[in-house]
Amino acid sequence: MITVHHLENSRSQRVLWMLEELGLDYEVKLYKREPSMQAPASLRSVHPLGKSPVITDQGRTLAESGAILEYLVEAYGNGRFAPAPGTPERLHYTYFLHYAEGSLMPLLFLKLVFNKIPERVPWMMRPVAKAISTGADKSLLGPQITNHFAFLEGELANREWFAGPEFTAADIQMSFPLEAADARVGFAGRLPKLKGFVERIQARPAYKRALEKGGPYTLLK
Repeated sequence: MITVHHLENSRSQRVLWMLEELGLDYEVKLYKREPSMQAPASLRSVHPLGKSPVITDQGRTLAESGAILEYLVEAYGNGRFAPAPGTPERLHYTYFLHYAEGSLMPLLFLKLVFNKIPERVPWMMRPVAKAISTGADKSLLGPQITNHFAFLEGELANREWFAGPEFTAADIQMSFPLEAADARVGFAGRLPKLKGFVERIQARPAYKRALEKGGPYTLLK
């Protein structure tokens, strides 16, 4: 049986969702975050990096969200959740499987880190930290993130899902950064296509079942 080493409030929620879409039996081994919000050291016994998600299946240990989703679709999808090879939709699928963590999520994470800097330093240093944080957001992170959101809004202008007309694992992979961004800054009124995407994924029965298994994304709120 597939075992998901699931860290609460984390990217591994996407793996549970993928498994629910596939209708597979699986076991969840839940790991609680430390007070520092870091993953517990016990995850290192599963994978040397001590990160989540990690799955074990038939003697294999796999890490990284995109790699896990690709493996599950190839091993158990029976042609579902991935466009046919050689099609334009397949190119979109491959691109967004990698784009979510390779391009979009690093920017959102850096913005979160810079926003938190002022509250993590001694009070006498906060004006300087605030100035650095504001400057980084205004001159570097903000414009890039705005550009990425405009790009993604355009990608969904003429199709319902990121790869094409059909829901795929690429949409599951894209869910985490977009849900995080919507929870923190809000897409409603500004980015209607992205807001519609978030609403569609959250309405899927398999998404809801995965939340029952793994718990809500409280870190995004």
